[in-house]
Order: sequence, then structure tokens, then C-alpha cells
Amino acid sequence: MKDRSSGGIRYPWDIPPEEGDAIEVADGILWIRLPLPMKLDHVNVYALDEGDSWTLVDTGFDSKRSTALWTRLLDGPLKGKPVARVFVTHHHPDHIGMAGWFQSEHGATLTTTRTAWLMGRMLQLDEQATPNPETLTFWQRCGMTPEILEKRASERPFNFADCVAPMPLGYQRVRQGDTFQSAGRTWDVHIGNGHAPEHATLWSRDDNLVLAGDQILPSISSNIGVYATEPEADPVADWLEACERFATMAREDHLVLGGHKMPFTGLPLRLHQLIENHHGALRRLEAHIAEPKSAGDCFAPLFKRQIGDGEYGLALVEAMAHCLHLWHEGRATRTLNAGGAWEFQTKR
Repeated sequence: MKDRSSGGIRYPWDIPPEEGDAIEVADGILWIRLPLPMKLDHVNVYALDEGDSWTLVDTGFDSKRSTALWTRLLDGPLKGKPVARVFVTHHHPDHIGMAGWFQSEHGATLTTTRTAWLMGRMLQLDEQATPNPETLTFWQRCGMTPEILEKRASERPFNFADCVAPMPLGYQRVRQGDTFQSAGRTWDVHIGNGHAPEHATLWSRDDNLVLAGDQILPSISSNIGVYATEPEADPVADWLEACERFATMAREDHLVLGGHKMPFTGLPLRLHQLIENHHGALRRLEAHIAEPKSAGDCFAPLFKRQIGDGEYGLALVEAMAHCLHLWHEGRATRTLNAGGAWEFQTKR
């Protein structure tokens, strides 16, 4: 184990665990990395040793490859002991995807927040062959380019059912202020928001560990998007509130075990960076919309790089989230243009 630093953020490990293997990051805590079929090509999950069984924190996508990999992990690093409990940090499919499989095939108990369970189960059941009218209208309101909108209108959209195993009824709820007993530790449950509603994080009382899911990542900022389900939401405000609240608890020695990238220390600095990243983006956006622009015209000031086809959808909903935040704060106005898109303009 080496100790590499990057501007105050320190990475104790040089490389992640190999596929099908695990790294012990603390007594009784295994770090496992699962593959994802996208640009962000992995998700980190963690196995917490309960003595005669395991608790998993997040699960990866549901797929034949994941099923085979979990079978290999159970026989290998997990030493043949059963998975008795799955703790899901939030409802996104790379985190909740195999939870139902562990419930159905292994008899595990699912523990998560109420919103994560409701969102996961609802979206898993909501299978669509083509985008529904509300989604098409929302994309239009965001300023999706007509060519992309026309193409996507006839395509099968992303469906949870494609990568999330059927979720049986029943779960155990955690909420802000709860404690969670696992791996010989007492963990405080602190709820984040912005990236996903009611996103659970676990903070150990007994040592320096933080199981952060996607709420705190070291070298990338979690996607913060608005969707047709709640088209006037303000997840940027939710994100900033959570980061500012977590900053009051953060210590330099906290070892943050996140859902992507590498474990790290230097949490106070990282939370400061995450907060300032969005304030800076909002200032650039405010200058950019001195003349009216749709969210689809606002990629340049927000991302400062070229957005490819594979990233377009996530970039669009994040741009909309930042435009709506300025509107909610009274820093911008919005007007529906002739093409059906909201155009935002800095308030004068």
C-alpha cells in the first residue's frame, strides 16, 4: 500500500482490485470492483464481515456477467459465507441492480432509504418500449437538438428493467440520524441529496471509515440532473446543502470509500472542492446566459470540454439542473421559445 497525494487528496492504493478479487481496506472491510458497460466502466462495492455472513454495500448492474462474477466472488474472497444483508446507498442501477437477486436467490435482507427503495422498485417496473410523451416534452423543454430528439423518440430508452433484477416486496428502512451495526462497528447514517434523493452514507464511530456511495467521489463530480419525473426540481441546492453539512463532520484522516474511483483521505478539502466546483459553474453559467439560452446551449461554460454522444443525455439534464437553480434563486428568468424550449436569461 502506497500513499500518493494529489493537491491534499491522498490515495492509499495505487491500483484497484482485479476483477473477481478483493482488497481489504480495513479490518473486516473488503473493496470489490465490478465492471459497467459505459464510459465510467466500474462501480465499487464493499463487503463487511459479520463473522458467519457478509453485508454488502451496493451491488453493481444485473447482468449475466455480474451474476457469474458474484458467484466467483462468493466462492473466492467471500470464503463461501452467505450474504445475509445488502445495504444500498441509492437507487441508481449500478448500486441497486443485483439487490433483488441477493434477496430472491440468497435470502438476503435489503436495507436502504425509503426513497431509494420506492424509486428503485417503481423504475424497475416502469418498462417502456419508446419514450413516453412527458419525457419527450421534457427533452424539448431542455433544448435537446431536434435531430437527437427525433432519433431518440423512436428508440428504446434506458430502462431499469434492463439492468436491475426484479425487486421483491420488503426492505428495512434507514433514515437520517439512525445507527447501523456492521463489521464490528457502529455507523452513523447521514443522508445526502442532489445526485440521488435520500442517498445514504455511513460514518463509522469506531474508526476513520466513511462509506460514501456516489455522494462523495475523489476525482469526478457526481452527475446532478433534473428529469421528467420532477421537471422543476432543484438538485443543485440539495447537493450544496449536503456537502456543506458533511463539511462540518469531515476530518483529514477520514478514509472515504466511494462508489467510483479510488479510496482517499483529505475529505475537508474534497468537500470544499465539490462545493466550489458548482459555485464556479453557476458563475460561468450566469455570464453565459446574458442573452437567452436553453440548457442545451449551456454545455461549454459548465463542462469546459467537448461533450460526446455517449455523454449528451447526462450533460443535458445537468445543464438543466444548473439553469433551474439560477431560476429558483431569482438569478435568472425563463421564457418558453417558439421551439418549445425554456430559455434562461440572467436577471437584470
